[in-house]
Amino acid sequence: MSTSRGPSVRQRRLAAELRRLRERRGLTGDEVAERLAWSTAKVSRIENARTGAKIGDVLRLLDVYEIDGGRREDLVSLAHDAARRGWWEEYRDLPSPLADYIALEAEATAIREWGSTVFPGLLQTENYARIVIDGWSDLATLPPQELERRLDVRMRRREVLQRPRPLELSVVLDEAVLQRRIGDRNVMREQLEHLCRMADLPNVTVQILPLNAAHSVLAESFILLQFSPVHDIVFPDIVHTESLTISHFAEEAVTHMYTLAYQSLAGQALDPADSRRRILEARDAW
Repeated sequence: MSTSRGPSVRQRRLAAELRRLRERRGLTGDEVAERLAWSTAKVSRIENARTGAKIGDVLRLLDVYEIDGGRREDLVSLAHDAARRGWWEEYRDLPSPLADYIALEAEATAIREWGSTVFPGLLQTENYARIVIDGWSDLATLPPQELERRLDVRMRRREVLQRPRPLELSVVLDEAVLQRRIGDRNVMREQLEHLCRMADLPNVTVQILPLNAAHSVLAESFILLQFSPVHDIVFPDIVHTESLTISHFAEEAVTHMYTLAYQSLAGQALDPADSRRRILEARDAW
């Protein structure tokens, strides 16, 4: 399967900053291209992160923009970071939307997730995840080897929660997820016990929205990814939603609506302590 790879967060940060520096100098893309004996298209591709910027090209651009000192060192460091390959690029058969999402997830500082169907991927056990992924094979007819690779990818994604600077994960789960059978009773019990263990991590918060609670926001599952500035370069929040056929990313103005939606859902959900008790009750029921 041939797949394309979208730009990483690091590449997009660098591209946006290079464009900002050009505009601050009052230069057009054509003028920069003429000074460096490049095509205008090359300048555009670098500034739109459609191609990875080589270190040598970044240095030449910084010369044109007269950037030196600490700011230059920061941008060169960012350029080196942007050139690094992510672990997920070892899996060349991953669909592009999935690879793009993992690239964002790997660099996010915080994630806010509303789950109305299944447990979040970062909180799934191997047995639960296997059944969820197997379900997709009924629709996409994936060969067994590819299913195993997808499972391996999902398990590796969980590392963001226990890295040196772990991702901050906050989840609101519809109570129906606790009751929706995926696999057999053992799979569900194991999954719910695992959820409790993960919720004990200082960087993970899990809240349950009871079925009998007042629901003022009726929304399908969504994931809000947030990013801290790197070298004072801000990257916008991104919302990810998906259906059976579409994986969709939205930025900027749209994310504000999802931020408000998450805040409303979290406000109506049980607090973490009561949520833990509800999870254990569901485990015992299974």
